[in-house]
Amino acid sequence: MKNINKIIAVQADSLNSINICTDTTFLLCLEAQRRGFNIFWYQTSEITLSNKKVAAKGYFVKFFDRSKNFYVKKNKTELNLATSKYILIRQNPPFDMEYINSTLYLEKLISKVKIINNPISIRNISEKFYSSKFFKYMPPTIYTKDMEEIYKFYNKYKKIVIKPIHGYAGKGVQLLKNKINKKKLSSYLKKYGHVMVQKFLPEVNKGDKRVFIIKGKVCGAIRRVPLKGSILSNISQGGSAVKTILNFKEKKISKVIAKDLLKNNIYFAGIDFVSNYIIGDINITSPTGLPQYKELTGKDLSKVFWDGLIN
Repeated sequence: MKNINKIIAVQADSLNSINICTDTTFLLCLEAQRRGFNIFWYQTSEITLSNKKVAAKGYFVKFFDRSKNFYVKKNKTELNLATSKYILIRQNPPFDMEYINSTLYLEKLISKVKIINNPISIRNISEKFYSSKFFKYMPPTIYTKDMEEIYKFYNKYKKIVIKPIHGYAGKGVQLLKNKINKKKLSSYLKKYGHVMVQKFLPEVNKGDKRVFIIKGKVCGAIRRVPLKGSILSNISQGGSAVKTILNFKEKKISKVIAKDLLKNNIYFAGIDFVSNYIIGDINITSPTGLPQYKELTGKDLSKVFWDGLIN
């Protein structure tokens, strides 16, 4: 068995899904390796709780900073997750029952292993609902499944954006303008359930600002610019990253939220701004954007990430 003080277990999606140019988990793993840690990679479908032991089947993986053949994995093995030094929860949303169940398994380990982010906190904090603590920093916003309330909101603001509360990566986000199609809206609500509805901010065409929060501190930001004609700035939706700086108001709001996140045991998060407003996406399940920040600024926040945990 490998040195228990030198194992980092990573709960993530398939290794084959990694795009090393944009994947934050890959960057975090490379830095962990430089510090002498061994990486154990597993998926949520392969966790077992038996006689108070939480174990996972997966692979010890060696990563390489190269475009091809960027990892080598050993034979599949089972690891008692309590023998790892850290566990990173890095699988992508959706935040569904599979995600929730994984936090229930990992909750059994929180007295033995440092888990980022804390599984109880992830389970209790809805990324979009959590933003409702900061209504005064948001554009006009409602949370609802009631069509009448959505119509009232639309009639007041004329252009609105509707987002699934448990959506991710820009999926399901729609701009409603002109006349609302009642049948389509009804189908949308049946598919997604409760939604966040916001006044449309025209400046979103210029992109949003993704702010990186590590251990309660504001560590940097990028601007994500959508494709022409799109309101979605997500990199996965074709958005591109450019350098940016935060203005006084954005810094002030970010510090308030960062302090609250740390109080709620969230170590690593991303928050998004448009026109000096937070737009409701406080990413805590699998924050992204560190490779883009490194490419644009030369600053590797994965070092800040591990410094904050180890030192």
